[in-house]
Amino acid sequence: MSSPKRRIETDVMKMLMSDYEVTLVNDNMQEFFVRFYGPTETPFAGGVWKIHVELPDQYPYKSPSIGFINKIFHPNIDELSGSVCLDVINQTWSPMFDMINIFEVFLPQLLRYPNPSDPLNGEAAALLMREPKTYEAKVKDYVQRFATKEAADEAGSEDEEEDEEEDMSDQDSYSSEPEEAAGEMEL
Repeated sequence: MSSPKRRIETDVMKMLMSDYEVTLVNDNMQEFFVRFYGPTETPFAGGVWKIHVELPDQYPYKSPSIGFINKIFHPNIDELSGSVCLDVINQTWSPMFDMINIFEVFLPQLLRYPNPSDPLNGEAAALLMREPKTYEAKVKDYVQRFATKEAADEAGSEDEEEDEEEDMSDQDSYSSEPEEAAGEMEL
């Protein structure tokens, strides 16, 4: 039985030696980004996403944490956080799987066969069920706008995160303290 640390190294080395573009965060084998391409013959074809991966200390006995950094329109992927709703990662993960499985099998399958009955993005799920052509058009629009090579390169950069945090704090101050915000405006 090999230690989880050794297994992390083995799996990450497999990823680094694969055709995937992998970027370690601070040379840490437990946190990295993977460039992921939308599967052909789907509305996601041509899209490029930056996927954030974190491996827990108990990996492979505990599943990795995976999230899309640049936007994607999909019933099982939260548009804001990028988190993925996928049984094989969330519930049925097994130490027999490795990182390569996620990028070669699980994510392509998720994009090919969305499950609108278990949505993280209700709008995408409803659109897929009611108006599949409109859903497909919106997916393609998102791919063109948010899933270009440039968008993937820029996704999650420090500047962008700071802008988002500033926007969030502005919203918080107005929404959580309306009287104060109104009072400040009078001054």
